[in-house]
Amino acid sequence: MDKKIYWHLPGFCYLKNLNQTIIGLMKEYPYYFHDGYCVGSVYGTFPGAIWNGGRTVLGFSSKNDIIKTLKEYNDEGVPVRFTWTNSLVTEEHLNDTLCNLIMRLADNGMNQVLVNKPVLEDYLREKYPNFKYISSTTKRITDPEALKKELEKDYFMVVLDYDLNHNEEVLKSLEGVAERVEILVDEICYPNCPRRVDHYRDESLKQLEFEIAPPFDCPNKKIRSFEDCKKRTSFISDTQINDYIEKGFCNFKLVGRGLPQSMVLDSYLYFLVKKEYRDKARRRIDDKLKEIVLMRSAQARR
Repeated sequence: MDKKIYWHLPGFCYLKNLNQTIIGLMKEYPYYFHDGYCVGSVYGTFPGAIWNGGRTVLGFSSKNDIIKTLKEYNDEGVPVRFTWTNSLVTEEHLNDTLCNLIMRLADNGMNQVLVNKPVLEDYLREKYPNFKYISSTTKRITDPEALKKELEKDYFMVVLDYDLNHNEEVLKSLEGVAERVEILVDEICYPNCPRRVDHYRDESLKQLEFEIAPPFDCPNKKIRSFEDCKKRTSFISDTQINDYIEKGFCNFKLVGRGLPQSMVLDSYLYFLVKKEYRDKARRRIDDKLKEIVLMRSAQARR
């Protein structure tokens, strides 16, 4: 396949070891992976950044950690994409020291930002025009006409709402702009979830207030494995992906923020790796992850 197919991977901090191992494996063993497949970006946030949305990520990020992480991905040609989708951000939050520091350090024309709130988007576009801006799935745009209008705006890409994944009428209407549409193929949320927007607001409030409890009262049946995820009606199987590629779609997103690394690895192997190489790829990944843990333990003892 001459055409490149871009996969956007979760958790550039929390899943950094796994993501960088996958990126390295693609270089060392390209024949393990489907033709044309590559990592289009790694998305997420640095811990403690209040503009973050979707999933609460608390903690601390030093300037050196930020520089190191950005360099590790960017040196491999992989953009870092920030999930600046906190739905409760107001003007008072725009001058946040950490978030602006992150943007300045990442301002090299390569990196990207997911947005969903005009007050923050307008601020970012004016102050940091070199980033590629992407309309987030957290906007919950399920009306076809609203989606069409969103694609007419100045966005690098628009992430399709997962409830439209199998809507053939909508997909057909998008074929002319398919390269600017990103499809979330393995969303774990309940189909047509009536409380998804409320859940995003709850996560946003926790991020702003540096609080993780109490948990959101979610009607979603608990997903315990990647096999459970495959049962969701919005799920797009590895064989169905080809139908989307034939329609012109080339950007696909995998979930994983807040999920166990083992479950995320299952999704990487399922979507990215040829079936006959999945066992070999898993062993190499497991060995590399163990090696990283041992190396860091040795460094900590010095």
